[in-house]
Amino acid sequence: MTDLNLYRNIGIFAHVDAGKTTTTERILNLTGKTHKIGEVHDGEATTDFMDQERERGITIQSAATTCFWKDHQMNIIDTPGHVDFTIEVYRSLKVLDGGVGVFCGSGGVEPQSETNWRYANESEVARIIFVNKLDRLGADFYRVVDQVTNVLGANPLVMVLPIGTEDDFTGIIDLLTRKAWIWDDSGDPSKYEIQDVPADMADKVEEYREQLIEAAVEQDDDLMGAYLEGEEPSIEDIKRCIREGTRKLDFFPTYCGSAFKNKGIQLVLDAVVDYLPNPVEVDPQPEVDMEGNETGEKAIVDPDGPLRALAFKIMDDRFGALTFTRIYSGRLEKGMTVLNTFTGKTERIGRIVEMHADDRKELNSAQAGDIIALVGLKNTQTGHTLCDPNKPATLEPMVFPDPVISIAIKPKDKGSTEKMGIALNKMMQEDPSFRVETDEESGETIIKGMGELHLDIKVDILKRTHGVDVEMGKPQVAYRETITRPVEDSYTHKKQTGGSGQFAKIDYTIEPGETNSGFEFESKVTGGNVPREFWPAVEKGFGTSMQEGTLAGFPLLDVKVTLMDGGFHPVDSSAVAYEIAAKAAYRQSIPKAAPQLLEPIMKVDVFTPEDHVGDVIGDLNRRRGMIQGQEAGTTGVRVKADAPLSEMFGYIGDLRTMTSGRGQFSMEFSHYAPCPTNVAEEVIKEVKARKEAK
Repeated sequence: MTDLNLYRNIGIFAHVDAGKTTTTERILNLTGKTHKIGEVHDGEATTDFMDQERERGITIQSAATTCFWKDHQMNIIDTPGHVDFTIEVYRSLKVLDGGVGVFCGSGGVEPQSETNWRYANESEVARIIFVNKLDRLGADFYRVVDQVTNVLGANPLVMVLPIGTEDDFTGIIDLLTRKAWIWDDSGDPSKYEIQDVPADMADKVEEYREQLIEAAVEQDDDLMGAYLEGEEPSIEDIKRCIREGTRKLDFFPTYCGSAFKNKGIQLVLDAVVDYLPNPVEVDPQPEVDMEGNETGEKAIVDPDGPLRALAFKIMDDRFGALTFTRIYSGRLEKGMTVLNTFTGKTERIGRIVEMHADDRKELNSAQAGDIIALVGLKNTQTGHTLCDPNKPATLEPMVFPDPVISIAIKPKDKGSTEKMGIALNKMMQEDPSFRVETDEESGETIIKGMGELHLDIKVDILKRTHGVDVEMGKPQVAYRETITRPVEDSYTHKKQTGGSGQFAKIDYTIEPGETNSGFEFESKVTGGNVPREFWPAVEKGFGTSMQEGTLAGFPLLDVKVTLMDGGFHPVDSSAVAYEIAAKAAYRQSIPKAAPQLLEPIMKVDVFTPEDHVGDVIGDLNRRRGMIQGQEAGTTGVRVKADAPLSEMFGYIGDLRTMTSGRGQFSMEFSHYAPCPTNVAEEVIKEVKARKEAK
């Protein structure tokens, strides 16, 4: 039995290229988990084990690994930074107790950092900050600290100061101990000396140390009183206060260094042990019932409690399906039977393994606080709860965003259709933001995802991992429809076929709803003209119809339907009759409510060298982009804009051409907005042409 106080479940997350995976590599090397350091740019990183990751030098799926530092067990998840894979970050944060946010010393707080930070805030994950790449041109630790305050609205607690910068970056000063850690140029993390603070930095060290202590003692009234009377607290007391403030998200201990040059990682590992919470210190997960309502019970982290575990990721590998699972309460043992509360079925636990990227270590049992993988579960998917069959409970499930882009695919070899179907099914289980549908009219297979890169990689995985070569159609945008004016209407459904017939009369209003309200239904019927037991049937009839708008067949958003009155027949009225009436009423009234096409608008963040800013802005304007602002950095300019997804296909190629290959961009879904009339007409015409062609 392991002492839970010695556990740290942490994630490493950041923007693309801030150095997350390199940082993870250094941690694994320092903790003795790997003896050779793998480099991302050589395609050798331990946690980047997919072919696509090694070639592109980016992390696509979160990888899990376990290592030890100062007798503490660390379960580490290295997450992707690219915006198309934020789902991986979201679900990793959901099961972690703490995190390390990595920021680039020259790039600073970048767009994806903001998204990941927001996810971490929503999941209430305690974090420390590591400002990486201080050896790079344009690196500025103090500027990044200011950005964390101003852009993220967070409170960084500076724990160390850098000695030198860019090429002259040699080490860091630990403010608590007032000692300088100086590394040599060998790149060996163990080759360092601890020296006194350089004389020219003494005043700065005292200034920042005072700020650090003042922020820390606010966590303890007695210490604060003593400090105000001139008594300096001990380092143990300061650490205890920092741990408390970090756990409560009052501030975020901030470190710096260069992972690539192996400088500064030891202090980050010490900070994980000293300041990030163990599983027992984190607020327990709320339990919910089958409708998703909180029951008031909590999954207290306790190895002797009833089993509560959350499957947060499915991965298919050469040994079969791996289900990554975080155990919140109780124990899991080989051979035991657990209940999946989502499916209502039981599963038998075959093999339990501890993961180190794509290597594994067999275990006989695991307990509360562990992050492990289960081999061979049949019906468990991401977000499902595994629990004790005698004491069932569901943990708060995960919510995944809807895809914004779709592409039709078909196998080049007709005989591979079945093989493609099996492969796509596996890929859907692994990635909940990836969907697959079959177009009923044409029989085409449609894949849907979060962006071009997302779908690109899925097609690549189909080809390499599953041996299915496919042809891709044109990317399709996930348009939506809405209405712009209210309509009052009435519909009567009457059918007489000898014996009892069908009768339902409804009087209703359909009106535009609040933004992001989806579909709302209300009944104001009084006096029993439409009996209460038939209201759900009316709601269901309208609700299911919303899946298909009347303009071009896209789902309808933000509509409120109010049932005002109606009529019924004591014999012929039934729930089915009212549902049919509501469906027909929808088709009758929506065209009268001035329907409108909506298009997905993306938040676009472009980095460009200064001399190409004019070209980039001009190009975004041509793509119907609205420029939201620009910020000058040391190595270039960031242009922020809102632009319609339909205009952004192939943008990376154009951007590289415009900026001689130096431009970068990221984009994520922001909101739906009305389509200009000419664009809407074009889309509707295209949809009709596709239907006629089928």
